[in-house]
Amino acid sequence: MPVTDFNIDDESPEASRGVQSVDRAITVLEILARMGSAGVSEIAEEMGVHKSTASRLLASLDQRGMVQQNSERGKYQLGFSILRLANSIPGRLSLVREARPVLEALAEQYKETVNLAVLRSNYAVNVDQAMGPSTLSTHDWIGSLTPLHATSSGKVLLAALTSEQRQRILKETGLPAQTARTITSKQELEKELLEVGSSGYAVVFEEFEIGLSAIAVPVFDHLGTVIGAVSMSGPSFRFKPKEMPGLIEDLKQAGQDISSRMGYSVE
Repeated sequence: MPVTDFNIDDESPEASRGVQSVDRAITVLEILARMGSAGVSEIAEEMGVHKSTASRLLASLDQRGMVQQNSERGKYQLGFSILRLANSIPGRLSLVREARPVLEALAEQYKETVNLAVLRSNYAVNVDQAMGPSTLSTHDWIGSLTPLHATSSGKVLLAALTSEQRQRILKETGLPAQTARTITSKQELEKELLEVGSSGYAVVFEEFEIGLSAIAVPVFDHLGTVIGAVSMSGPSFRFKPKEMPGLIEDLKQAGQDISSRMGYSVE
C-alpha cells in the first residue's frame, strides 16, 4: 500500500480561516490600543463584522489576558498580558546593534566620525563608532571615558538629568579645564544645559581637545528616558555644525530613528 505524503496546504480553507482569525484578533488589539476602550458593537462596526464575531474574538482574547472587560461600563481594554509582552522587548534590544546602521549612514553622508555614547560612572562612554572616509578621521573613541562638561555627548546626557543628579556628579568630578575653551563655571554650564534641553542638541568647539568640534543629540528608550547620545565630530577648521545646511536636522532625525528602534514613540 503506497505511503501518502501529507503536506500542509497554506491555501486550504482551514489555513485561510486560521490566518483570518489571527488577523482579526490583531485588529481588535489595534482598535483598543487606539481607542483606549470600546464595546462589542463599536469593535464590530470598526471591523465591519457581525457582533457575534467580535464577541467571540474578545472572549478568546479575554481568556488569554490580552483584553479585559471594564465591569462598570462593559467595555473592553487591553489586558496585562499585553503589558508583559511589551515589557519583554526592551530587555532584548541592544542600543549598539539598533544604532549601528544609523551611525554608518551618517558617517557616510557627512564623511565625519559618528559616535554613540552612554552615561557610566560620571563619564560619557563611547560604546560604538562609525568612521567617515576622511583620512583625518582616524581616532578610535570606542571605550573612551570623556568628561560630561566638556563634550557634546556629555552635555546632552547631563541636560537630561535632574538638577540634583547633575550637582552630585559635578561635585564628584569637578569642572577641570581640558582646554582654554572648557566651561569651568557651574552657573555658565547650567545656562548652556538649559539651551541644550530646549534646542535638542549640544555643540562644542575645542572644549575637550584643541582642533576638535562636535555636535550631539539624545537617544530615548521606550519610556522616554535619555539612554544615550549620538555625536558627530571633526576637525574644527572644517567641521562647523551650525554652518552646515541640514546637518542639525539630519542628526536629530538619526537620534529619533535610533529612539524608535528602542521602542520610543513621540505620540
